[in-house]
Amino acid sequence: MSQPLQPVRGTHDLIGESMRRHRVVMDTAREIAERYGFAEMAPPMFEFSEVFHRTLGETSDVVSKETYTFTDRGGDSITLRPEFTASVVRAFLTAGLTQQLPFKAFYAGPAFRYERPQKGRLRQFHQIGVEVLGADAPWYDVEVIVCGFRILEALGLGEHVTLEMNSLGDAESRAAYRAALVEYFAAHRAHLSEDSQRRLESNPLRILDSKDPQDRALAEDAPELFEYFTPASHDWIAQVQEGLVGFGVPYTLNPRIVRGLDYYTHTVFEFTTQALGAQGTVLAGGRYNGLVQMMGGPDIPGIGFAAGVERLAMLLEQIAPQKMPPAPPRVVVCPLGSDTLLDAHILADGLRRAALNVEFMAPRKLGKAFEKAEKMGARYVILLGEDEKAEGSVAVKNLQTGEQVSMPREGLEDSLKKIFAQ
Repeated sequence: MSQPLQPVRGTHDLIGESMRRHRVVMDTAREIAERYGFAEMAPPMFEFSEVFHRTLGETSDVVSKETYTFTDRGGDSITLRPEFTASVVRAFLTAGLTQQLPFKAFYAGPAFRYERPQKGRLRQFHQIGVEVLGADAPWYDVEVIVCGFRILEALGLGEHVTLEMNSLGDAESRAAYRAALVEYFAAHRAHLSEDSQRRLESNPLRILDSKDPQDRALAEDAPELFEYFTPASHDWIAQVQEGLVGFGVPYTLNPRIVRGLDYYTHTVFEFTTQALGAQGTVLAGGRYNGLVQMMGGPDIPGIGFAAGVERLAMLLEQIAPQKMPPAPPRVVVCPLGSDTLLDAHILADGLRRAALNVEFMAPRKLGKAFEKAEKMGARYVILLGEDEKAEGSVAVKNLQTGEQVSMPREGLEDSLKKIFAQ
């Protein structure tokens, strides 16, 4: 016996209100980002695997455990994008935009990771985000963080998130700190988890981000990154803090926010919330000054953030439903008999061209049409029979009050817009 069709585990269908929330998140982010000078772009959903393997690192959990990688019919190794930054940088380089700086991009779309599905995390998920390439000043960090915060504010989530920030310092600071971490954790190697023992050689900073209780206990006494900062690193983070205070964006410093890849420098940040139960990150980003060069381009700095649309949509539903715009008013047009069928279709089309949302029905029983119209949220049903056709009028029934009035067909579009505006 064949099994009933089901969506693939870790995917979901966007239908009805879930689709509306999804669109509100993306459209709000798109609108706010545009105010900050970010132009939308859309890279392909898959790339040659090297694009992600080179940037995320062959030993990273994303590449080793989570990417959807396959060999296509031409024999090329292809990977569905697990994130957008590498694709944006690749597009920036292949389009020859290295002289057009700063390059500011906004994106919105699906990404793919093979991980254990959980609340707000899916195998096909959606992200919104921004990237700035050629942005080598602390105030760019401030602008990107503030842009992210304004998006959250516009969604009604500003009071429900906390900005946590850290600095990874410059390359010199980071190299000194990395050596100190290796020395410290090597002395406790036997007590580290298997993953952290592996990271000790490749990404020692990631040990600080481990969820293993024993790793976390050891990390409490690990050296602090700030102890190894150069004067330039201290000055950079001080300017970012001053900027955030000036913009009125509250923050806390969290030295445990790290990025394990060497191209990250200076500012890293996360907006977190308790509103989804356990603390969760809803928007995160950082400065990646070495990424463009790692991908074969010139030494061009960058910074950006990404946010999960599904998580933001869940927050929108739970704590900020007032930010959901009301469904646009809809009217239903019904012919009363076959002789007015074409005229009713033409009437409906004219209303649609006037930017009204119109559903057309040709029911056998008018009562059923009224019931269906109410279920879809329509406020009015426009009836066109032979008498109305001869008189150049229509009958308009108010589904909320039951009242039915005659209205001239000429100027009907404006009359309905006035009614909906009340």
